[in-house]
Amino acid sequence: MSQTPPTLTPHVAAIVNPRSGGGRTGRGWRLINDALEAELGPVRAQFTTSTSTPHYLPAAELTRNALKSGAQLVIAVGGDGTINEVVNGFFENGTAINPDAHLAILNTGTGGDFRKTFDMPAELEGCVKRIGAGTTRQIDLGRLTFVSEDGGAGTRYFNNIASFGLSGDVVRAVNRASFSKLFGGAFAFLWATLATAWRYKPHAVRLQSDTGFDDTLNVGMCAVANGRFFGGGMMIAPDAEPDDGIFDVVIMRDTKFSDMLTGSGALRDGTHLQNPKVLHFQARTLTATPVGAAHVRLDVDGEAPGRLPARFEILPAAITLRC
Repeated sequence: MSQTPPTLTPHVAAIVNPRSGGGRTGRGWRLINDALEAELGPVRAQFTTSTSTPHYLPAAELTRNALKSGAQLVIAVGGDGTINEVVNGFFENGTAINPDAHLAILNTGTGGDFRKTFDMPAELEGCVKRIGAGTTRQIDLGRLTFVSEDGGAGTRYFNNIASFGLSGDVVRAVNRASFSKLFGGAFAFLWATLATAWRYKPHAVRLQSDTGFDDTLNVGMCAVANGRFFGGGMMIAPDAEPDDGIFDVVIMRDTKFSDMLTGSGALRDGTHLQNPKVLHFQARTLTATPVGAAHVRLDVDGEAPGRLPARFEILPAAITLRC
């Protein structure tokens, strides 16, 4: 006897990482919830209870369950890593679970980089009002295949920026930190960058794009950008548009510790593209293959899922963002 499928109830879901922002999200959840419900009505909150692993993203699983039970708006409450996990939860086996559902972001974590591309307010009240206004924008996503931390094959969507090289080591230092996060995301990333860059050596990587770029470079850092900001407010890709159907690729060659000290201001305002050590081009796909045995690590929206070799692919108009 066949069973009747459960009735789906349209609702608003919040996927909450209570540990984000050094635990500030969990401690402030009552205030956050009151603000959301005052603007949107009842909100069904689901809390992550474990950290992610190479093949398990807890916020993604909660998002899939929410969408399958009828959620029409899913709000990611946490840092950039939580947002990334929620974005991954919009898909199952390479297909969108509900193409009509909307994503919203309420950044309460360390970095807060993705919201900056859309000029989303940093403060709670302003951000919630923007979500409640209902203005939407269809944006692109990236799909990344790579070698995961445990050596297996990994696949992950990204909404903001996937990068490798120095940034991959920096994000691991940030995620391990506790003291520096108390002073905010920008300080945490600056501290981790300076602590990591003095001993980092650029690695030879072959880069091949669909637009004809094919070269082996000594890569200090390479960003494959859908959004503009990463690393706690650095405007690494000032020309990136999240709905133009193409990545902005920014490569810093032969990066030394002195470049980090003298170039931080340029990275903040986006003028680093004028530096002769920086290459910038656009591509819909990019393949990055390390030359030699060194592990060149990835940073994917503030998370550290693995290393090269990797392939980056743009997915135009893949998700609807309330912004």
